[in-house]
Amino acid sequence: EVRLVESGGGSEQAGGSLRLSCTPSGFTFEATDMGWYRQAPGGNECELASIISSDGSTYYADSVKGRFIISQDNAKKTVYLQMNDLKPEDTALYYCGVERDYGDRYGVRWHLWPKKTPCPPSELSYWGKGTQVTVSS
Repeated sequence: EVRLVESGGGSEQAGGSLRLSCTPSGFTFEATDMGWYRQAPGGNECELASIISSDGSTYYADSVKGRFIISQDNAKKTVYLQMNDLKPEDTALYYCGVERDYGDRYGVRWHLWPKKTPCPPSELSYWGKGTQVTVSS
């Protein structure tokens, strides 16, 4: 059984920091992309926030670029999202996702990670249940 265990969500004031973690288990991809989608309150659309590939390549949405840092611990197979300078608009349910790393095989990197998609992000092979982040002004 594939499981993605997310943690690190919570409440923080604007300007503060939180770090999300996601540890997957039970799958056998040799190379993976791991990332985070987020769902704002009241909506059913997931916004792609960040991705990290097995070779360390990263993607950041413009809305989080310069504030969020994605990283991975290959030994622990864990992905982290360090969220700094939090803003109230960062309030969301954050979903961790995992997909096979296809590289540029289909002509574009991360072709299974649309920037906007209905929640949960079911285009991916695996995704978690989400962890809530609430930022107050």
